Amino acid sequence: MSSMEDKIKGVANQATGKVKEEVGHMTNDKKLEGEGVAQNIKGKVQQTTGDAKDAVKSGVDKL
Repeated sequence: MSSMEDKIKGVANQATGKVKEEVGHMTNDKKLEGEGVAQNIKGKVQQTTGDAKDAVKSGVDKL
């Protein structure tokens, strides 16, 4: 997976996770709220992975 794909999927997961988290909170559905938190974290990890791939590629390109 390319760094751009990681970043896009990361942003999408963060947005979806935030919505689930808020809906879960408003409806007092702790399971949905927890799923949202987990998906948000997954998105942040994906985005960080994309950033790391960019950094590695940038370093390799300088060699």
